[in-house]
Amino acid sequence: MACPPEAAQSFFPLRCLKVGKVIRGRSVGTNVLAYLMLEGDRTSAAQELYERDADWRSEAFIMVEFSNVLTTYVRTKTITRDQGLKLLVGAEEFMPILTSVPHARALEAAVQFGISAYDARFIALAMQMKVRLVTEDAKLRAAVPLWTDSIANAIA
Repeated sequence: MACPPEAAQSFFPLRCLKVGKVIRGRSVGTNVLAYLMLEGDRTSAAQELYERDADWRSEAFIMVEFSNVLTTYVRTKTITRDQGLKLLVGAEEFMPILTSVPHARALEAAVQFGISAYDARFIALAMQMKVRLVTEDAKLRAAVPLWTDSIANAIA
């Protein structure tokens, strides 16, 4: 569905989406949420992913990382403080099911795959859910190819 012209000027591109039937749960990383919430070169692909399957799940740490993205946008004056707060609230609404992975499980995944403990939290959750983590982090996808997908692959 195309967004109305006024939405193109928005920092909240999702307000024009129509969400269809939920097909299955989807594990997503912070950069996918950021592309969904903030206009960028992969926003339309992230929107398509969400339209196909709005049942997004993630590790609770996603909100910390997304808050950090928004903080950077506010500091660089890309968005205002109020816009940042609205985007954070919106992200919480789009990500109602967050899971906290046990620290030991995240550590095991970090050691197993040679990745950061931050990334390992998302991988450990994807493994627990038995689904691939959708991420635009090419380095993470290279390190853990069996448990990751790009947005493009996920919507193909």
